Amino acid sequence: MSSDRSKDVTPPPLPAPLAVPVADSHTHLDMQSGTVEEGLAKAASVGVTTVVQVGCDVNGSRWAADTAAAHPSVHATVALHPNEAPRIVLGDPDGWSRQGERPAGGDAGLDEALAEIDRLAALPHVKGVGETGLDHFRTGPEGIAAQERSFRAHIEIAKRHGKALVIHDRDAHDDVLRILKEEGAPERTVFHCYSGDAEMARICAENGYFMSFAGNVTFKNAQPLRDALAAAPRELVLVETDAPFLTPAPYRGRPNAPYLIPVTLRAMAAVKGLDEDTLAAAVSANTARAFDC
Repeated sequence: MSSDRSKDVTPPPLPAPLAVPVADSHTHLDMQSGTVEEGLAKAASVGVTTVVQVGCDVNGSRWAADTAAAHPSVHATVALHPNEAPRIVLGDPDGWSRQGERPAGGDAGLDEALAEIDRLAALPHVKGVGETGLDHFRTGPEGIAAQERSFRAHIEIAKRHGKALVIHDRDAHDDVLRILKEEGAPERTVFHCYSGDAEMARICAENGYFMSFAGNVTFKNAQPLRDALAAAPRELVLVETDAPFLTPAPYRGRPNAPYLIPVTLRAMAAVKGLDEDTLAAAVSANTARAFDC
């Protein structure tokens, strides 16, 4: 989950459909307007036939699992977002998160939440553990220990259940890579909303990590991200919305949704020097491989 500026709430128009169906590898249907059924139908109408619904806290992870159980075109991931772990341990007096004001739960509170994520991760329709990782942008130094403990626990859960690990990495590239090396990354690891440079893309490629690109790859100031996409092997590239955030240009600032995947994929194809059908076929195969679905 990433922050974005939303001023114009008018949904962008439907893009031209893709000829080769693809998946939105990371979305938050629970934060979008309209019903799940409406969002899925709109996405399917433009060739986005599968979505990965991502959990960010205990309640959201339960919702993701329930939604995937009810809809064959939805796959779930479950986790405590990197910014959620410090809120559980240290409390959330400002009520910044969707759960409102909360007292400090300490390590016991974090253990209880992780136990529920572990339970959910065992479900067959849950295909991944995430989004987990590190966020040095929103959480200050006092929350780093809780973030790291949570991240390491999620890595262990993903490996034990044989599920993909979905990583949120914001301003924390070196520490994320370090912890993955120390703990041993799961067989299938996805960097959601990839934000590293071309050199990091080469490191990810050497380790077989998938790199999922979102609408920010279309932003004017995102040339380093486009350089990373150019360096990323075709067989390790995914596409996502992170909706309702990170709406691609020219609709930046308006609400994002899975049906806008074609806009981002076409921009990615131009960066990779590929026709859109070739990239869509690769992305579709990569997503199925990443999430074992």
